[in-house]
Amino acid sequence: MKNLYTANLDYRSLVNKYGSPLLILDQATVRHQYRSLKRALPSVTLHYALKPLPHPDVVSALLEEGSSFDLATKGEIDLVRNAGVDPRTCIHTHPIKKDDEIRYALDFGCNTFVIDNIEEAKKFVSFRDQARLLVRVSFPNPETPVDLSKKFGVLPQDCMELLRFAKTLGLNVVGLSFHVGSQVPNARRHCEAIEQCNDIIRQANEEGFDLEILDIGGGFPVDYEKAEEKDIFSFCAPIRDALAILPEGIRVLAEPGRFISAPSMINICTVVGKARRFGKPWYYLDDGVYCSYSGQIFDHVMYPKFAPYAVGEPQESVLAGPTCDSIDIIAENIMLPELHVDDIIVGKMMGAYTISTATEFNFINKTEILVVDTERGDELDPQFRIEPVSEVVTTDRFKLVS
Repeated sequence: MKNLYTANLDYRSLVNKYGSPLLILDQATVRHQYRSLKRALPSVTLHYALKPLPHPDVVSALLEEGSSFDLATKGEIDLVRNAGVDPRTCIHTHPIKKDDEIRYALDFGCNTFVIDNIEEAKKFVSFRDQARLLVRVSFPNPETPVDLSKKFGVLPQDCMELLRFAKTLGLNVVGLSFHVGSQVPNARRHCEAIEQCNDIIRQANEEGFDLEILDIGGGFPVDYEKAEEKDIFSFCAPIRDALAILPEGIRVLAEPGRFISAPSMINICTVVGKARRFGKPWYYLDDGVYCSYSGQIFDHVMYPKFAPYAVGEPQESVLAGPTCDSIDIIAENIMLPELHVDDIIVGKMMGAYTISTATEFNFINKTEILVVDTERGDELDPQFRIEPVSEVVTTDRFKLVS
C-alpha cells in the first residue's frame, strides 16, 4: 500500500511550495488503519473517537468506510454534523455533561450517552424518554501511559447498585462500557474487563435488566518506536476469544482513536537557528511542544524524528522549539549529523494528539495541514503538483493531480 512512509516525498519541494512547518495528512492511511482494525474485530462496530485528530478530512475518509463515531463535546457534534454524519451512528461517551450538552446532542439526533455515577444519572430524568444509557465501568490499568479509569468509571462491585438506582428513576440503561487506557501494551486488561462485564451483564439480566450493548473502548496501540505497522490482528486475537463468551445478542462497540489517526500524519519543520550550549549542538526549529509536538507533553509520547538530508557522523544533539519558553524542547539527547539553518526535520506518527492539543502560545500560529490521498493519487514526486480545492476552517485542503 502506498502511504506517507513509502511515497517518494520531496520534503524540500513541499516546504518551498507550502512553507514550514507543515503537517501532511494522508486519507489513505486513515482508511487503511480502519480496515485493519475492522478485520481484527469483525463483529465490533467501530466508533472513531474524534479527540486525537478531529479533522473533517479524517471524518470524510471514515464515512466512506462505513465508520461510526464517538463524540464528547459540542464542537465534535458540529464537526460530524457538518460532514453529513448520520447521528444514529454516533454515541456520546463523556461521562460528565452539562444539561445543555445533553440537549445539544439530542437535538443533533445522538441519543446514546454514558454515565458512571448517581449524580450523572439524575441529569437524565428529564430526558428518560429520549436517552439510552451505558454505564461506564472502571478497570484501572497501570501498564498504560494514560490510565483512563482514574478519572471515570464505577467500580465493578458497585455497578449493580448504579443500575438499580437508574431503574428507580425510569432511565433506559441499555449496556455497559469501559476504557482500559491509552496505548495499552497487550490485550490482557481488555480481556479481563470483558470477562467482568460479562458477569455483570448476566447478573443484570437475571434481575430483569435488558442490557444489549458492551462498549470495549479504545487503547489499541501503534508502534511509535519503529514507526511500523502494528500487527493488530494478532493483538486482538485474545479480545476476539473473550468476546465469544458474551451472551447471545450482545452488540459490541469500540472507540478507536489513536490507532486510526496516529500513522496518518507526518510533520515537516525547519532549522531556523543553531548554537552550541553545554557541550552540545542546539538546533532551533519552527515547530515545537506548544505546537505540533504538544503530544510529548500531554500524551507522554516521543515521536520518531529524523533529518532526511543531513550527512556526517551523528552526535548527541538538542532540538528546541520556536517559543521563548525553556520547556519548549523536542529532544535533548537525539543523535543527529551536523545540521545547518534551513535543514529539515521530519516527525513520523504525528496524527494523534498533536494538532488537536496544539496551542498558539507566543502568538505562533498552529501548523497548517496539507491533505493528500496516496491511495487514489500519485506519490508526492516533484513531477506532480498539489492544488488547493477548498478551505476548511483555518486549514487548507489539497488533492493530488497529475
